[in-house]
Amino acid sequence: MSYGDPNNPYGAPQGQPQQPQQQPGYGYPQQQGQAPGYGYPQAPPVSPYGGPAAPTTMPGSVNAAKVMMWVIVGLQVLGVAFFAFAAVALNAAKDDESLKENTAFQDLVGQSTGVIWGYVVFGLAWLVFAAVLATKFKNGGNGARVTILVFAIITAVLGIYPFILVGLVHTVLAILVAVFVGNANGKAWFNRPRY
Repeated sequence: MSYGDPNNPYGAPQGQPQQPQQQPGYGYPQQQGQAPGYGYPQAPPVSPYGGPAAPTTMPGSVNAAKVMMWVIVGLQVLGVAFFAFAAVALNAAKDDESLKENTAFQDLVGQSTGVIWGYVVFGLAWLVFAAVLATKFKNGGNGARVTILVFAIITAVLGIYPFILVGLVHTVLAILVAVFVGNANGKAWFNRPRY
């Protein structure tokens, strides 16, 4: 029996054109996201420890938090420079000959200068701490994540209380850092296994 024989039970039915054979999928149409040759989608990758695989690249929200941390570092540099300039200017005003007889002004300037230099020292320490934490985004573990969260919350509070107008940008950036590091993407990134 030949394929074109009308008595062949395995041949094409008479009067209907024969369909061309599809290559991949054994007769099933290939769909996006499926392994070639099978009608089922591929399973998500599984880590050797069970559960879903850890991210191999930094998620976008975590990367945004890292950039915001560097912006906070830059704002800290500007703030420290501003307070240092203000302290130097007050010291120069204290030495002005026309104001030397005014003892109330001299006392106020002396106290204010000390407070401003305290802000400079605190701002410089906070700047260094922020820069160290910003470098921990790539290789830091869960401890770095918790420290970044605490830093962001304290920064948000400090941005509200002593420096209301200037600290508003600090507050918004710190809140966003806390949200992006504290969400599921941040947790997955900082808890990923390191080989």
